[in-house]
Amino acid sequence: MSDTILRFAVMSDVHVKENKDCRELARLDKGMKCLYEYADKCAYRPVDAIFVVGDFANSGKEREMLNFKEVFFANLRPETDVTISVASHEYGSGIPETHERMRRLFGMEPDIHKIIKGYHFISVTPHHGTRYEKPQIDFSFNALEEARLDDPDKAIFFFQHPHVNGTVYGSYDWGEKDLLPTFINFPQIIDFSGHSHAPINDPRNVHQEYITCFGTGSFSYTELDEFEKYYGTVPPDADDFSQYLIVEVDDEGAVTVKSFDVITGRFFPCDRTVRPPFTPENFIYTDNRYKTDVKPYFAPDTPIEVKTGGEYIEITFGQAKIDEDMVNDYLVTVTDRESGKIVRRASAWSGYYHYTMPDSITVKVKMLPEGNYSADVTARGFWKNASDEPIRKDFTI
Repeated sequence: MSDTILRFAVMSDVHVKENKDCRELARLDKGMKCLYEYADKCAYRPVDAIFVVGDFANSGKEREMLNFKEVFFANLRPETDVTISVASHEYGSGIPETHERMRRLFGMEPDIHKIIKGYHFISVTPHHGTRYEKPQIDFSFNALEEARLDDPDKAIFFFQHPHVNGTVYGSYDWGEKDLLPTFINFPQIIDFSGHSHAPINDPRNVHQEYITCFGTGSFSYTELDEFEKYYGTVPPDADDFSQYLIVEVDDEGAVTVKSFDVITGRFFPCDRTVRPPFTPENFIYTDNRYKTDVKPYFAPDTPIEVKTGGEYIEITFGQAKIDEDMVNDYLVTVTDRESGKIVRRASAWSGYYHYTMPDSITVKVKMLPEGNYSADVTARGFWKNASDEPIRKDFTI
């Protein structure tokens, strides 16, 4: 049986405000305490490092940074190495001023390459919001090359604020492509990135093609990367969200990434392990996961109700079931029963980004004129897999 030899945490998008009563500071405090409480219960107890990959302050004000520093370092133990980088939200004062402030307040340089317990860790700060320019690209290549020459069989841990385009969930609208031509030379990279606030318990939060990528969530609120939802990309319950990653490396070189929910103080049941050799031929979290016969389904007694009146029709229904992963979202279709034509459509997420999903979902559509209608609800998974049979409710206005 393998033993843990290295442990570190990765967090991002804390968005600490000037007000010390902001919820983000309380969540940071709880998250840090939970990290060490978990480690103290393990056979291998140290937390060797913590990486904060940008947007720890909400608008880059010094007071916000000081609030973060006070809570973060009050919980930090001497054993733990710290790397903090800045990104779009810290650059409110401009690039030189922000970098000077990070040196003065935290003693941090923008780009960092360090070795911890024999493993290479590289953190690179974006400029102009979320872009990487030639100095950062050159720094990244040189650091990665040094790490590979040191040991080509070990994982190399890389930290950046925006996702790499076309990788993890959230990277469609919140990614960048500047570093990808460099990354494809180094399949040993395990990359951690934030910016999108996308859920870390989403099965698409790990992606492998040229390298391995993980998103890091947010302490503040969630936003998702699908655009047809009737309330937009930020769901109504987005604020009830706070997540980060805990990463463990064993003595065989395998890397396990655990997803932690700060709200409940529990791990999501979705550990992902990346094992050597770190080559594309050995990758398992690829786009081939889209090819699945596993579909969501509704139990025969799943409730569905329709409420009419005012400006909206409210359609409330129970959650579907699925034998793997979770239900991602629902598509609601309202049909005129006389003509058979579709008159309303709306989509809503299942709430899977919470440790405890809600028992029912309510979808609102614009009111219709008098008539006889049917509401059909189809459940959809993460891999373009939808329920074969919808649930239906006939109603009259």
